[in-house]
Amino acid sequence: MIIYKTEAEIALMKEAAVLVSKTLTEVANVLKPGMTTLQIDKICADFVKDHDAIPSFHNYRGYPHHVCTSVNDVVVHGFPNDTPLQDGDIVSVDMGVILNGWHGDHAYTFILGEVSDDILQLVKVTKESLYKGIEQAIVNNRIGDISFAIQDYAERKHGYGVVRELVGHGLGRQLHEDPQVPNYGKRGNGPKMKENLVLAIEPMINMGTKDVYTDEDGWTIRTADGKPAAHFEHDVCIKRDKALILSDYSIIEAAEKANPNLNTSYY
Repeated sequence: MIIYKTEAEIALMKEAAVLVSKTLTEVANVLKPGMTTLQIDKICADFVKDHDAIPSFHNYRGYPHHVCTSVNDVVVHGFPNDTPLQDGDIVSVDMGVILNGWHGDHAYTFILGEVSDDILQLVKVTKESLYKGIEQAIVNNRIGDISFAIQDYAERKHGYGVVRELVGHGLGRQLHEDPQVPNYGKRGNGPKMKENLVLAIEPMINMGTKDVYTDEDGWTIRTADGKPAAHFEHDVCIKRDKALILSDYSIIEAAEKANPNLNTSYY
């Protein structure tokens, strides 16, 4: 069942979404080679709890950590661990919070140090494909219009693999609500969107094949060919002429640009 929100509820959801953005900004401030993803997990968990919120991923369906940290060929759901990050790694941090009973949930991919041009291009196109999808997130469009826009840009125009097994989703009092939002599909397919539907739109794009597999831990999703992947996610509210983005990348990007250890040359 699709649940539409009131304007008051949207305002509360924006607070939750922005708290996720502020938490990811804390990561952008300090991320550097030599850090571990377990350190990232602790930074995020502490920041969220200090703001009287709950890290929503922790123990969700048995997930043992507070955030997902997906490095290089890990697409999503990577476990934080004690392996030091290296110059040239790309790191997606995906996390959620519960604030005042409402969920925020989004992700951002960071580049550590110098990388090849093809990795810069992958991250750039993945981020751009997110906004291509958001452009279609308006009243009377269908979910398939978002899906098609992402796939058309990332796969047809740039030749990347668009993951099929994992999708975006509705968001609200639950972390995952209807409808599902695939990153591939046909224009005009799927549920028609009405005002104040909130979606987590999240392209997961692979440099090579679209195919993925799951590690023995039952969570970590990797590219089948070992090539890198990127992942960006925004919380978006459907409106009549232009989607309202509830999350805030601008503060993450400002911190990212100020951190000499992070590569933003793809901007």
